[in-house]
Amino acid sequence: MAEAAVRPATTDDVPEIARVHRDTWRTGFAKILPAEVLDGIDVAETAAVWAEAVDRGQVLVATEGDWLVGFCAVGIAPQEELADAQGVVPDDAATTALVSTLLVEPRWGRRGHGGRLLARACELLVEGGVTRGVAWVPEANLPLVSFYAKRGWGADGTVRTLDASGRPVRELRLSGSPNLDEEVVTGL
Repeated sequence: MAEAAVRPATTDDVPEIARVHRDTWRTGFAKILPAEVLDGIDVAETAAVWAEAVDRGQVLVATEGDWLVGFCAVGIAPQEELADAQGVVPDDAATTALVSTLLVEPRWGRRGHGGRLLARACELLVEGGVTRGVAWVPEANLPLVSFYAKRGWGADGTVRTLDASGRPVRELRLSGSPNLDEEVVTGL
């Protein structure tokens, strides 16, 4: 395996982040999302959204050699992402982060890139005073649910259902400590 690394994303990474986003969704979410949703992902539009996130310093990229193979977007969680079914926001909202995206191209999977991305994101979050992290994942995406579970993150009892072109997609909110055990991270 070529040298693997995680670093902050730069403006030059945006086109590749958008491509990885599109390609990974088309491959990894094909059984979860309708084809018209996946086919409708426009790389130029996606790149504009990612450019804003990169400018805010909220994106990390995983590389293997010269290849950008995955990315992770994190930041303080918006209150609406933390509220329970009754709309009550938890007391730790100000120190809770949202992992809004963590994607590794399937062809680069099972090489530790996802674990390194989450670990580095959590290191940065802890340095910034974050005490808890959350992530929304499709309930049907068992590999992603398992990925987080192996790192001590689990369903916190909050679910939501999104409309994906008429197909309901149920998501679980996973919650966990940003203080990942290095042995757990590197052992996967």
